[in-house]
Amino acid sequence: MLNLVLGLIFAGLFLASYQSDRRRLRNGVFLLIAAWFLLQALLDFLIELNPWFEWLNLVVVVVPVVSIFVFAGFLLANGVTMVRREGPSITSFLPMAVGMAVFLAPVTAFLFVLSGQPVLAGIAALAFFLCAYLGCAFVVFLGYALVYSRMRHSPNPAAVVVLGSGLIDGNVPPLLAARLNKALEIYDGVAPVRPFLVPSGGQGPDEPRPESAAMKEYLVAKGAAAADVLEENKATTTRENLAYSVALLAEKGIQGPLLVCTNNYHVLRAALLSRRQKINAEVVGAPTAKYFVPSAFLREFVAVMRDNRRTNIVLCLPMFGIALLITVALMNSSVV
Repeated sequence: MLNLVLGLIFAGLFLASYQSDRRRLRNGVFLLIAAWFLLQALLDFLIELNPWFEWLNLVVVVVPVVSIFVFAGFLLANGVTMVRREGPSITSFLPMAVGMAVFLAPVTAFLFVLSGQPVLAGIAALAFFLCAYLGCAFVVFLGYALVYSRMRHSPNPAAVVVLGSGLIDGNVPPLLAARLNKALEIYDGVAPVRPFLVPSGGQGPDEPRPESAAMKEYLVAKGAAAADVLEENKATTTRENLAYSVALLAEKGIQGPLLVCTNNYHVLRAALLSRRQKINAEVVGAPTAKYFVPSAFLREFVAVMRDNRRTNIVLCLPMFGIALLITVALMNSSVV
């Protein structure tokens, strides 16, 4: 009964927070906790019906552990695919690095504990706490990113802001084309007054022209009216994409809700940033090549953790304290 009550409480917190603003990462926290307690309540109910269902408790424990190693293997394989298709780069090697870390962390921690050294055992405890925290944070981020990306957007935006990404030889690559095609789909689907299109992106050091110029050229070639396309050609980050696009629209006297168009892996972070900048916007995602998605989500997760570093530091401080207490206790123990 307690699990059911707690599950319903957190489900209520999720709905209240979601109704207030669905661009909050805490919505994902409430949703994950609610799902956990409701799953436990379901298991309690099944066991009461028939004790044979007791074995499901073992499944709940074993499946997450097995999933960790399956996930690590998947990341290693994806890293090989990334290197083969994209060439050697930090982005390509990221899945392999994370996969190796996921494999080696529990093995190293186990060896530290077996060593009988209090300091190494304390480090192992700290590593366990931090890995558990990062794992839960990643599940929250990934789960809510998938939920948010499937939400319906405003049917009549005043403008659609398309976030830029890198050009290849001055031309629009497939990743960016997917964003532009999504924006055109929205543009063509709104009647009678079509929204303005704002391709946003400055010129990188390795680019022959601003991203916005190539994006506008693509949009017009695909049927958008040139007068409906407003270039924002200064932004170099997602924050600047949002801020400069809003400033450009305000300068043109265009007001109303905005839609921000990016790729599906980038949707949640763009939504979080728009909320932080107090911009009245929703974010929609375009499809991404499947092999590219794991690496992209990992990069977005790292960026979100960095954007919320103060909160993460505060939440992790007690873990350092507990690990220190464990170390001191083992040092004073006659067992070690």
